[in-house]
Amino acid sequence: MRSTRMITAVEAHAEGEGGRVITGGMPHLPGDTVMTKMQYMQKHHDDIRTLMLQEPRGNPALCCNALVPPCDPTADAGFIIMEQTEYPPMSGSNAICVTTVLLETGIIPMQEPVTKLRLEAPAGVIDVTATCKDGKVERVAFENVPAFSMHLNVPLDVHGHGTIQVDIAWGGMFYVIADAAQFGIDPIAANGAAITRASETMRVAAAAQYPVTHPDNPDITGPTIAQLTAPPTDPATNGRGAITLSSGTFNPDDPHAISGALDRSPCGTGTCAKMAVLHARGQLDVGEAYVNAGPLGTTFTGRIERTTKVGPYDAIVPSLSGRSWISGLSQYLLDPADPFPAGFTIGDIWG
Repeated sequence: MRSTRMITAVEAHAEGEGGRVITGGMPHLPGDTVMTKMQYMQKHHDDIRTLMLQEPRGNPALCCNALVPPCDPTADAGFIIMEQTEYPPMSGSNAICVTTVLLETGIIPMQEPVTKLRLEAPAGVIDVTATCKDGKVERVAFENVPAFSMHLNVPLDVHGHGTIQVDIAWGGMFYVIADAAQFGIDPIAANGAAITRASETMRVAAAAQYPVTHPDNPDITGPTIAQLTAPPTDPATNGRGAITLSSGTFNPDDPHAISGALDRSPCGTGTCAKMAVLHARGQLDVGEAYVNAGPLGTTFTGRIERTTKVGPYDAIVPSLSGRSWISGLSQYLLDPADPFPAGFTIGDIWG
């Protein structure tokens, strides 16, 4: 056996969404915040992202996280989030996976019945509370970065669908959000292909017609991700959502174009963005919970903790909770003769 790189990772998923966590083998990433560490990685070590997420080691729906030393002195750990086409500033499902891995592997000591910790994501520091029993993290709750809407109920011209009404909001990523009924789609797993195609067409249109920039960080732009929503079918929930992770390249004129991958979870930042929209419309108050069901029927629970301001925008401070499970331990090697040192994609399942 020979290898020019060995990366150790813990395999995990949060309510169905894969969130691989790299625990060893990362290079030194300079920076005075996790955001600048992420930007350095994006510029100098993006091959790690593609190695971990593309074939033969990854798949289109997989996410990956790299544990890094925090820069904020109050944080216990830092993490960089990687997806197929971008480095999201924040992710709820990945924060839940990272917390579970940190505690269940002993990287951070677990305290039962509750462990409190702080994590530094590129978007900022989040306070996390993990409910633990018999060495298992049973539920992870955290206070997310402030969420806010930038455009409410604006017209969007979507190729092949005419004009629809959308919202554009920040929940840790910039989302374009629309009622799935406008596309005639029920946002369930069986309709994944139709969901992703409609969502990517909508995202491309929104990025062109309503480009947005975060008022506190000009490096964060969007919208980069799309969400289709629907009324609940289970009385124990408040709504449903389906998130499409972009493929990066999409041709709306090609009916066979691969358009992205469906988030298997209810999506944490998507839930927070949706809550910001509901609050802006007067439909969700401070202290109220919002149980969001994903395409598999699994749920994340959000709640508005308080209100705040982000630049000129009225914002909410949301909390989110969900569950994660560890599914494996892995060591990934790179043979120096491997013809695909950064992984590869093929058009049968990839964009």
